[in-house]
Amino acid sequence: MEHVSSESWFLRKHQDGSIFGPISFDQLSGWASAAQVAPHDVVSTDQQTWLKAPMVPQLGMDWLVEVTSEHYYGPTTVGAIQEFIRLGNINADTFVINSCDGTRRQIREMHALFKTNAVSSKASKTNVATEPAAAGISMRLQERIRDLEQTLRDERRALAEAERRYQKLEEKYNALLERSRPLA
Repeated sequence: MEHVSSESWFLRKHQDGSIFGPISFDQLSGWASAAQVAPHDVVSTDQQTWLKAPMVPQLGMDWLVEVTSEHYYGPTTVGAIQEFIRLGNINADTFVINSCDGTRRQIREMHALFKTNAVSSKASKTNVATEPAAAGISMRLQERIRDLEQTLRDERRALAEAERRYQKLEEKYNALLERSRPLA
């Protein structure tokens, strides 16, 4: 991986298995910065050995986006985060985690994310057919509703169990009170 810029690269999309390439590493890096390389996509120089894109350090896919307290997107690039901001998928209140050093901050604290990045700008329209589509942080609404409904069911079950235990404890307490009263 020392000579990443001199080799031809291929990108295989996790979602549908489509392969793009051969392309230069600079083009691959530009795609990563434009949110066109997703965390589960794989890359190769020979189409025999494939690596998950975030495992290539030179791509800079070092960031996790905290979509919800339980859902993360990434690792991805700063350029991809800028693209997600531009698309309205995330905002300045969103937290991101640097997977290299573990720091967690809100995007508003990271002024560099709000600066325009020439690498993240879209390539010319003539290449659209040979480029992967930009990935988006899409928490499917129905999936999120199902998750929340399941959480609600779990919480209701836990509440019912707690109420049942409380009732038993209250019965034991009352029985102990009855036993401790002096006989008249």
